[in-house]
Amino acid sequence: MAKISRRRHVAKAVTWRILATTTTILLVWMVSGNWAIGAQIGVLEFFVKMALYYGHERAWYRFIHFGVQENAAA
Repeated sequence: MAKISRRRHVAKAVTWRILATTTTILLVWMVSGNWAIGAQIGVLEFFVKMALYYGHERAWYRFIHFGVQENAAA
């Protein structure tokens, strides 16, 4: 299996959370009309879902080999 660092998994989790949390804040603001509520939910969601995503990413890396190809020796 190809070697992929844990730092890569963390970087992917953080960048994804920024995008997803921004979306959540905007959606909550549009529904509630209140930026403060959107920000509060966004902050909570950021940390909870980042931890869940990291665990999910590590499980895929460790147990699911779908779509991963070994580098062939030349």
